Amino acid sequence: MAGNPFINSIIKKNRQGGDPRFGRFGAGGQAAQQNQYQQNPYGAQYSSEPQQYQGGYPQGYGQPEYQNQPGYDQQYAQQPGYSPVIEGERLTMNDVIMKTGLSLAVVVLGAAVGWYMPILLVVGLIGGLVLGLVNGFKRKVSPVLVLAYALAEGLLLGGLSGLLNARYPGIALQAVIATVVVFGTLLALFANGKIRATPKLTKIFLGASLGYLAFFVVSWGVSLFTHTSLMNTSVAGLPLGLIVGVFGVALASYSLVLDFTNTTEAVEAGLPERESWRLAFGLTASLVWLYIEILRILMYLASIFSDN
Repeated sequence: MAGNPFINSIIKKNRQGGDPRFGRFGAGGQAAQQNQYQQNPYGAQYSSEPQQYQGGYPQGYGQPEYQNQPGYDQQYAQQPGYSPVIEGERLTMNDVIMKTGLSLAVVVLGAAVGWYMPILLVVGLIGGLVLGLVNGFKRKVSPVLVLAYALAEGLLLGGLSGLLNARYPGIALQAVIATVVVFGTLLALFANGKIRATPKLTKIFLGASLGYLAFFVVSWGVSLFTHTSLMNTSVAGLPLGLIVGVFGVALASYSLVLDFTNTTEAVEAGLPERESWRLAFGLTASLVWLYIEILRILMYLASIFSDN
């Protein structure tokens, strides 16, 4: 299992014996407990029905101890933290689709504002970074913060796309189309079982992501003190920024596969409906990342062809 640590922890608890947020036994723990009672060779001894023997025990034999004993469902219902999820409150695929659609709509709204007010991309950059960290590590997901993150990312994308589109006309539309194509292709392959997130690939992804982040920190430091950008460095005749963009697209694509995996496992585990906002946040973040990397590739390609 790979992906969001909070989603994974909830699913793990649910499979191993239930999560207190939606029942003592979760979606499967109760059945396991029933099997334990059924397999117990002494199960009849603890039956709630008093046993009658032909030899004629007194009528009250065994009744004071067992007659009024509650079943284990009632017994555990009295335990602290027991709060079973009602069927209508369980997470469904439609919940994730609706929340993700709403988040992307807010991104588009923010992008429309940022397109005509490019100065707001600074607000979007800082706000998106802060809200991304808050949403990523917050144990209880907040719909307001998720939508605020989407708005901030929209301001960033709109301002960035507007500036680049002014220099390279049509680049923003090309980036949008390419992002939709990549997303649709990955979703189709995942739905048909052609691609899956695995623990081994996820470890590679995490290591590569840390290296990717470290590169940008170093690149920013170099540009700050030397006024030169590592992105413009030529490697095998190609700008380093173009190579980094291709690498970034690969990472963002696998991030989407992780989101698909998280969503599928969360729905199958019957998590609470509110977790759809956490999944929507992950999908939105991955799509924003994918769009930025594709925009980077198109920018360098347009620069190369314009120079020629």
